[in-house]
Amino acid sequence: MANHTLLLLSQDNAEYNALLKGAYLPGLTILAPREEADIQAALARADILLGEPARIRPRLKEARALKWVQSTYAGVDVLLSPGTRQDYLLTNIRGIFGPLISEYVFGHLLSITRHLRHYREQQRQHNWQPAPYQSLNGKTMLILGTGSIGQHIAATARHFGMEVLGVSRAGREAPGFDRTYQVQALNKVLPKADVVVSVLPSTPETRGLFDAGRLKQIRPGAIFFNVGRGDAVDETALVQALRSGHIGAAVLDVFATEPLPADSPLWDLPNVVITPHNAGYSFPDQIVTRFSRNYLKYIEGKPMEGVVNFDLGY
Repeated sequence: MANHTLLLLSQDNAEYNALLKGAYLPGLTILAPREEADIQAALARADILLGEPARIRPRLKEARALKWVQSTYAGVDVLLSPGTRQDYLLTNIRGIFGPLISEYVFGHLLSITRHLRHYREQQRQHNWQPAPYQSLNGKTMLILGTGSIGQHIAATARHFGMEVLGVSRAGREAPGFDRTYQVQALNKVLPKADVVVSVLPSTPETRGLFDAGRLKQIRPGAIFFNVGRGDAVDETALVQALRSGHIGAAVLDVFATEPLPADSPLWDLPNVVITPHNAGYSFPDQIVTRFSRNYLKYIEGKPMEGVVNFDLGY
């Protein structure tokens, strides 16, 4: 059996190292160096890298033996930019973030629609004053991105009695969606939605998709979520739409620049919720389970899970 060398390039190296050693993967040597000189030495011999894309990208040129990169994230756009090395197999983590991001979306959606922040403030003031609200039942949710994450959100939405519309590049039918559309139909579909959720990846087609003109197509008062990639949204236009009240509220986990700059006006808008890109955390035990399956397929020459198409960007 061929021997392979894995270099860990993650903020959670120690945890990954322990979990991988307990997985007893045949023929695999695991390296988790801390010092720069040791990392450089490991890059010369490692044919497999595992870690966060932003940590891997600056190491690609030195990874002379590289054959395969396993990202610990679903989003790998930093590894897809023009001029970045692409002569290796890239796999990402798909299929495990759906439940987490569905929890995120509906946790915040219920908080907004049931006025939970408002009642917390009233409690502080010892003030008993009911606020009117509407049920999610019968409302329409539009989800941009109908893959595994979108499908989990759709299933939860249907549980609440919502109508669920989907938009994707191909517009194919997908589980949990009442109807699906291609991106070209977006302007016609946006006015139908009470809640808009973007789980789009970063691709040339999605960057700047929500510009000022597109945001105007959203139904007045709608709630907008971005849990995909920040560059899908023109943040200046979004600020204007939120200040005017055209968009009722926004829940934003991703931004064009991360961390979100301290001087961004988004921080201070009362109808915005900001979270630090943690809607779907990569839990090391789940990542190791996926990597282990992929490694066994890799050494057996079988098709692997989550293979990224460099041309499509996902």
